[in-house]
Amino acid sequence: MRGKAAGPVLITGCSSGIGYACAHGLARRGYRVIASARRAEDVARLTAEGLTTVRLDLDDSASIQAAVEETLRLTGGRLFALFNNGAYGQPGAVEDLSRAVLRAQLETNLLGWHELTCRLLPVLRAQGYGRIVQNSSVLGLVAFPYRGAYVASKFALEGLTDTLRLELAGTGIAVSLIEPGPIESRFRANAHARFLAHIDAEASPHRAAYRAQAARLLKQGPAAPFTLPPEAVLRALIHALESRRPRARYAVTVPTRLFGALRRVLPAPALDWLLARASGGGAR
Repeated sequence: MRGKAAGPVLITGCSSGIGYACAHGLARRGYRVIASARRAEDVARLTAEGLTTVRLDLDDSASIQAAVEETLRLTGGRLFALFNNGAYGQPGAVEDLSRAVLRAQLETNLLGWHELTCRLLPVLRAQGYGRIVQNSSVLGLVAFPYRGAYVASKFALEGLTDTLRLELAGTGIAVSLIEPGPIESRFRANAHARFLAHIDAEASPHRAAYRAQAARLLKQGPAAPFTLPPEAVLRALIHALESRRPRARYAVTVPTRLFGALRRVLPAPALDWLLARASGGGAR
């Protein structure tokens, strides 16, 4: 079943990676995709590729409001679905994260998504139907060292989304989480830029571990086993949009399924040991 005759879908973070693949994939499937990006040059590129676009900066309430108004103008006031995807990763040991750096991570990865969702919910409620799909992570289920800011944003997203799903029961609005493990994207390159900008590696007691982290972030090609292309997320998104009974959660990649299962059965010391080994002390 196509969601409400492949109705309009707003996707955030479409400049590359998962958002880019999903925007083009849904458009090919017949959806009216509204692809958003933060930078004007990315919006122009996506428009040139044939997508309908809006500029959206998740850190800016005025930009969110303008993007909502433009989206509804383009769609005649209708919206079938919102796919919240735009995010970044801030590497660094928890003790090296300033309050401002942690706040910035949450502003983009959590609070911007929340504000955008809340601005669109009245439209979905008035229609009596809709889908909200949140792109979470395996790091919304388990923690890896030196990813504390990103882990915090995804753990919070999981809880907020579960609560929203309960509160929207009976409204005709379905809420789903997609939880990818390693996916091919520019995520690591962007994370490395954030690391250089905000972490004083040489002044940190974690400086030796940071050297291994830098090698991981700069590595070309897949940095972890079982890495999948972004189309793996597209397949989950299609199910969340088109199934009569969309799932609450979609695990994407072997690591997500494995760690999701192990966290339910292993005692904390055993799980900590396994996660430390799997992360290579931050090197993977």
